Amino acid sequence: MDTLAHALSARIWDALGGDPARLARLSVGGEGAWPGLFPVSDLAAAAVACAALAADELRDLAGTRADTGPGAVQVDRRLAAAWFGVTLQPLGWAPPPLRDALTGDWRCRDGWIRLHANAPHHRAAALDVLGLRDDPGQVDEARVAAAVASWHGASLERAVVEAGGCAAEMRDIQAWRAHPQGIAVQGHPLVEWRCAPASAARWNPRSSGLLRGLRVLDMTRVLAGPVATRMLAGLGATVLRIDPPQWNEPGVVADVTRGKRCARLDLKTAPGHARFVELLAQADVFVHGLRPGALDALGLDARARTRIRPGLVDVSLDAYGWHGPWASRRGFDSLVQMSCGIADAGMRAAGAKRPLPLPVQALDHSTGYLAAAAVLRGLTRRVGGDQGTEVQLSLAATAEILLDLTHRTEAGQAPHAPLSEADWLTRIERTPWGPARRLRAPWGIAGVPTRWHLPAAELGSAPARW
Repeated sequence: MDTLAHALSARIWDALGGDPARLARLSVGGEGAWPGLFPVSDLAAAAVACAALAADELRDLAGTRADTGPGAVQVDRRLAAAWFGVTLQPLGWAPPPLRDALTGDWRCRDGWIRLHANAPHHRAAALDVLGLRDDPGQVDEARVAAAVASWHGASLERAVVEAGGCAAEMRDIQAWRAHPQGIAVQGHPLVEWRCAPASAARWNPRSSGLLRGLRVLDMTRVLAGPVATRMLAGLGATVLRIDPPQWNEPGVVADVTRGKRCARLDLKTAPGHARFVELLAQADVFVHGLRPGALDALGLDARARTRIRPGLVDVSLDAYGWHGPWASRRGFDSLVQMSCGIADAGMRAAGAKRPLPLPVQALDHSTGYLAAAAVLRGLTRRVGGDQGTEVQLSLAATAEILLDLTHRTEAGQAPHAPLSEADWLTRIERTPWGPARRLRAPWGIAGVPTRWHLPAAELGSAPARW
């Protein structure tokens, strides 16, 4: 057993409200580590382990006879860490770019700031603030660098956010933990649970295809939410992903929509809103990653959702947490790493001259597996007592796990020597459904097969129906 991975699994499993005795079933094996200051690979193994433990717990309710002793749940450390990075290797095609040219770290007058401009409206907001809205489609790096250099980091961050964009000044860990938002995050649990009204509708786990017949309504974007619902699809659930008409994330769509049905709906129109309510009324699980208040503004707050679908397992994700002055702030993994001190700590530890984030988007992926675990635990609670569940998670809360382990370096931890990206891809297999190869699932649960053999639909290619 990997000692640190097991300790982190115990911490996360406790936050999920799991029975600590179930940890005895867990076995973590495999070698290798993403290099860096923070134990990313241990976090990856622990997050995947807790999602697998939650599936194992639900499997017990299906009445199947399977191994219940040590090793009933097995996690491959290398594969778990690899799933935090590249999981598809294209064969004969190249995926679109992952990010806009404006997205990145820029030096300002008193340090560094990260702009996030992958969405067109976020890009437009940043260019407006910088006085570069007339910039053509190709970003002139020299003009952007000169414009950013004239700003203090805190002022530019505030201006971009107020304009509806996404930005994060680089802070150190001490500054974050003294910041009102950092204090708010530390003052609340990793996973926040609330009971919701009971339901007369019944769904039970299956002895063959654990989540077969379960309907998951997915309203999430890159990257934590899609990771959660991808795992649920792999366990047999019917996942319907809903996107607004204008949303586009082509660089990751092949990876994060595997095994899902995809459609577009405009909830701001009366027909779109009505259709969504119909879908929600038929769902067992709703996973969403919109900013706090976004659904409320559409008349779909938590109380309305449980009225539409009593017994719903409702899991919400956000970037900076659900309390504090930044609770409604737009954010992404890379921005949270800048805000909370991870990028600064990495830079200092490596003696680098610019921000050094984690080698993969570990906040996104680990929060995604925590969300999948929360869904599975919510289903266990519902099967046992018909109650619904509301769960809230955030990238910033997940970051606290790593911040507590700042001084532990992975690269120096024997026997987990640092591996290159090529090393991680040694377990990639050819898929049976398309021109790509994929990594095998990083977990093994006695009696619970994994399936992702259905091809993902292109976004918008199917009507919004189950």
